[in-house]
Amino acid sequence: MSPEPAVLSALASPRRREILRLVWRDELSAGAIHRAMPDVTFGAVSLQLRSLEQAGLVESRSEKQFRFYRARRAALGPAGAMLEQMWDDALWRLKLTAELEQTRRGPRPRRRREPKNLKRK
Repeated sequence: MSPEPAVLSALASPRRREILRLVWRDELSAGAIHRAMPDVTFGAVSLQLRSLEQAGLVESRSEKQFRFYRARRAALGPAGAMLEQMWDDALWRLKLTAELEQTRRGPRPRRRREPKNLKRK
């Protein structure tokens, strides 16, 4: 049984895979997910969560003004075990970091320079 096209489309994005990893074992608020991804705006995280929810990969619940998300592991079937194995792999983490940097939008953080008079000789 192969995954639905909506599931494959949702998993194609490194950001959505990272969000899915964050909520795989724990329920997190949208704010906590955003704090774990400081290079992305809250609005962008919200859009990614909506895509994951529409694909049936996460479920959400509201509590007062907060919204909490949890992965629907059963929706992935056998692909879930493959994702878990990838997330545990150090090479996967390096690949994800590179992909996230590649898809990053906006200006890159500037490196601080030492004043000329403080440079080491």
